[in-house]
Amino acid sequence: MIRDTYNIIPVFLAAMLHILLLAGMVFVYDFSRPAHPVIPLAISATLVTESELAQAPVVEMPPVAEPEPAPVPDPDEAQKRAAEEQKRLEDLRVEQERIRLEKVAEEKRKQQAEVERKQRDEAERERREKEAERKRLEDIERQRQENERLRKEAELAALQQRRDAEIDAEEKRLAAMNAGLQERYVLSIHNHIYRNWSPPVSAQSGSECEVLVRQVPGGEVVGVEILSCDGDEALRRSVETAVLRSSPLPPPPDPSVFERNLRLILKTEQ
Repeated sequence: MIRDTYNIIPVFLAAMLHILLLAGMVFVYDFSRPAHPVIPLAISATLVTESELAQAPVVEMPPVAEPEPAPVPDPDEAQKRAAEEQKRLEDLRVEQERIRLEKVAEEKRKQQAEVERKQRDEAERERREKEAERKRLEDIERQRQENERLRKEAELAALQQRRDAEIDAEEKRLAAMNAGLQERYVLSIHNHIYRNWSPPVSAQSGSECEVLVRQVPGGEVVGVEILSCDGDEALRRSVETAVLRSSPLPPPPDPSVFERNLRLILKTEQ
């Protein structure tokens, strides 16, 4: 296929078309002129001799006007018009193509925007689902931790309750056991002090003195205080002297019943 780079063929065809149109117009014009009917003329003639003909003046015939030639179309003008028409058609084609491309681009933009909108909606939906799942798992984990905490607290409470019950039972057992030991311990101290006590002659029979004895481990007496006494001063001094002479006091039968501060009641014989 021959490529018409310079548009020679369309220009040539356009020029030929214009020539044919002009020729047709001239042809139609000639045939449109009215035809006059031929009227026979009466001729009167006079015989003229040669001598008369020679003497007759020469009459000049008027010049016959020749018909004006039909205008011939200018090939350059036709080519120019054809080029302009070709350019108009080309511009129209270019404009139509531009409009078509713009429509295609606009449709692509709309499709891309719709795709992006769907992608955003899908991403948002996935984000919400993940967030809901995360919260659900957090709630489950929080509930599990709360249940574990309550279970441990219940176990600790039960364990502490068992321990308290065991301690209470042990304390009661020790208290019951120590009650007898305490009585024996206090009785041994009383007897030890009584052996070192010589009430004065002025003391009345059945007199009673309450004394606080302070000792350290090992039984050494470090303090004596008369809390109450219904006897005279001599009886008070005899009680203090007897306690001090009894140092060290007898050891307890069990270390658990040792008392640093002992309240003792000493009575004179009745």
